[in-house]
Amino acid sequence: MQIEKLAIIGFLLILVGCTKNKEALNLDSCHFQTYIERFNQLDNELYTQNIPNDSAFAFLSKNIPLIEFPDKDIEETYYFRWWTYRKHIKHTPDGFVITEFLPKVPWSGKYNTINCPAAHHIYEGRWLRDSKFISNYVDFWLTKSGNGIRQYSFWIADAVLAFHSVHKNDAILEQQLPSLVKNYEAWEKIRRDSTNVLFWQDDAKEGMEVSASGRLLNEGISIGSMSSIRPSMNSYMFGDAMAISMLAESTGNPSISSDYSAKASMIKQAVQKRLWNSKLGFFTVLPRDYTATSQPIDIREAIGYVPWYFNLPDDKSTYSNAWKKVMDTTGFYAPYGLTVCERSHPFFAIDYTGHECQWNGPSWPFATTQTLKGLANLLNNYTNKGGVSKEDYYTLLLQYARSHSITYENGEQQKWIDENLNPFTGDWISRTRLKTWDNGTWSNEKGGVERGKDYNHSGFCDLVISDLIGLKPRLDHLIELNPLVPDTWDWFYLDNVFYQGKEVTVVWDRTGSKYNLGKGLLLFIDGQLKSRTAKLEKLVYNTDAE
Repeated sequence: MQIEKLAIIGFLLILVGCTKNKEALNLDSCHFQTYIERFNQLDNELYTQNIPNDSAFAFLSKNIPLIEFPDKDIEETYYFRWWTYRKHIKHTPDGFVITEFLPKVPWSGKYNTINCPAAHHIYEGRWLRDSKFISNYVDFWLTKSGNGIRQYSFWIADAVLAFHSVHKNDAILEQQLPSLVKNYEAWEKIRRDSTNVLFWQDDAKEGMEVSASGRLLNEGISIGSMSSIRPSMNSYMFGDAMAISMLAESTGNPSISSDYSAKASMIKQAVQKRLWNSKLGFFTVLPRDYTATSQPIDIREAIGYVPWYFNLPDDKSTYSNAWKKVMDTTGFYAPYGLTVCERSHPFFAIDYTGHECQWNGPSWPFATTQTLKGLANLLNNYTNKGGVSKEDYYTLLLQYARSHSITYENGEQQKWIDENLNPFTGDWISRTRLKTWDNGTWSNEKGGVERGKDYNHSGFCDLVISDLIGLKPRLDHLIELNPLVPDTWDWFYLDNVFYQGKEVTVVWDRTGSKYNLGKGLLLFIDGQLKSRTAKLEKLVYNTDAE
């Protein structure tokens, strides 16, 4: 049966066409054909939306950047994550949206959307060649989602900046800017504290239920939701203020740009003054009802790395030394994934009782995405690197890639992405619990059968393109490369990237014999070699110079 199914899939791929993309220099869609065949073959396609499995290859071959790596774990996971991402593209009367869960869940909003991971969706989807999917999605959140845009924390302005850095459209930006300002002002009304600078938020409204910090704030008793002044929420607001300032400047609105630059500066200073725990050397949670003498609480959580996602902290060793804990087994490092609470704290837990989604110990891809983006920013943009290196980045990204797996009782394995991961065994905790939740089976109240399968609550492909390979999108006319790939790699290839109306290809070929396009790090634009360097190092090319 499996062989027959695979043969049918292969026949369909032939019908669709597996030919070299005319824009591509060397790679073609056939490069990842076997991956798609395998993913489709092993999939139990319970829920279909706009692009079912039998159309996955045709859609992806037209829309995604192509990679070829020496490391096949990262390469396969890259294509797997695109394969799962397209499952969540949903066509609605309000245009295209991206979902988090495939089955309808009771706590979702319009069209089963949830804004909690939406910034991850936008960062990931900005690399799709056809911009309409994310353009529609942004428009949905800004104009058609009602209060859904603030159901959970959501760094939408920063994500919009990220999207327009790839698919820049000044006319659309001018239309979106007032809505972004309006959304920011609404957050100021409902979440700003008495100082009118910092913001409070419920941990559950950041998608982080039963957090260890919430338990600490609640006198040691676990609680589903707890309000506090959180490094994450305040980093989101800083990031959005910075993004609005940059977008306003880009669209000729200097007054707005100046106002939001000032807002960002105030948040930055307040976060460093009030949320920096000098005892722990980490950004930690501050009680919501804090006073002039209140101190941030004594527990390290992964949200303490979120400030670097937005380049918030000053470039000082005082702050960057917090990163020493990311590779420390008393901190966040574990065999199968980064934990969301430091392992040495008494409230660290891996619990198979109570709420199925606990942010007190498990590894969450959502948080891993944020941490890896923050680490990449540290390595790219800071002189003080806290004792971590690009080798550490690669180690963590590879670990993240390998965590995309499930092992069945009969020993068979396949690629998988779900909710929360046991960092010591690789078991998907929510799935293990939910499959017997209601009289030995799945509960409709919890989202139905295989709720977390193909879970779209994190990013991966953007980490590969913009951080590992190092293609850094910008609003200006510069194309910037700064790879974080291991120095031992002799080659890699990124092709079929549609970037600000141009076809971009990045090749690393140490000897020139792998691809026969030349030696070193090569940047091609519209098929023409535009810049090169002999080493794996930063490369910046000005397209205005053409």
